[in-house]
Amino acid sequence: MKLYHNLSQIGFLKKSYAFKFLFVAFIGIHIPLIGILFFVLYYNHSVSPTSILVFSLIMTLLATLITLLVLNQLIKPISIASKSLDDYRNNRKLSILPTEYTDEAGLLLANIQESIYEAESFINEKQDLIYMLSHDLKNFAGNPQGLANLIISENPSDSIRQLAELIRESTNLQFRYIENFIKLLKEQDRVIKGSQEIKTILLPGILPFINEQLEQRLIDKNIKLTLDLEITEVKLRLDEGLLVQVLVNLISNAIKFSYFDSEVKVRIYNDNSKVIITVTDKGIGFDKNQIDELFKKFTKMSRLGTANESSTGIGLYLCKKIIEKNKGTLDATSEGKNKGAEFRIEFEA
Repeated sequence: MKLYHNLSQIGFLKKSYAFKFLFVAFIGIHIPLIGILFFVLYYNHSVSPTSILVFSLIMTLLATLITLLVLNQLIKPISIASKSLDDYRNNRKLSILPTEYTDEAGLLLANIQESIYEAESFINEKQDLIYMLSHDLKNFAGNPQGLANLIISENPSDSIRQLAELIRESTNLQFRYIENFIKLLKEQDRVIKGSQEIKTILLPGILPFINEQLEQRLIDKNIKLTLDLEITEVKLRLDEGLLVQVLVNLISNAIKFSYFDSEVKVRIYNDNSKVIITVTDKGIGFDKNQIDELFKKFTKMSRLGTANESSTGIGLYLCKKIIEKNKGTLDATSEGKNKGAEFRIEFEA
């Protein structure tokens, strides 16, 4: 930026980025000519044609190298603008760009700076509005639930009780939908702003957190959870908390679609230069043409579990977002209906 800044102080170059390039190219083109003139005029001995030719070639190569280096420095504003956009798009990192220049590159920097901050402000305002609306919706949904509870407490007839139970169940579904919608927003924001530094995660240390969140669900369906750790630590661009959340979501999904008295297996191992995590169940499985639908947000493929557990359709979506954001892949395979499923995570080690 120093060269660009210095050239911007020259009056006839101040308002044109193209003129700056042409000015540098003009100087670069004439360096060999100036050098040859000085060589011929001030060299004490007689100058042979061969000497002039060799000197001309050397000066031309030198001038070309200098010109390219200078032009490379002159495109700094473009590279800075590109990096700023990339940082914001991938990490929601706000950069402070110079906005005092008046040529095309300066206007680009200023417009990118303004656009990034406007986008950030819009995102924050949108999320605040959604959180507020979600809170109000929960309040509105609570009214019919309160009335349904009141009706049930009055010992009504069986038909009235069933209707009140349906109202209460419907309201509970609305609550869960709103809560999962808020969770989706928060987790997306957390994923976007996540650190990309490589961290060492001790796998035995996260197992208690996973077991704590899944223990009751395993007991309810008498499902055995087998954890096969072939390695004890991994180095990932992923927070420990996010890794726990991904594993809990994937195992929870496997439990939901597994039959009673079955088994869910988790295996973590190295394969060449990759860290592999697999979650395998023997549940209801899915058809090959449903794979793409699995990871969509609020997917239409949402199904009831084997114990009629409800599904919001955002768990696998969040898992895939988290994994891909941290330079990994998440895929699913199944041999078909009632033949189980395997979810496979791969990270470059």
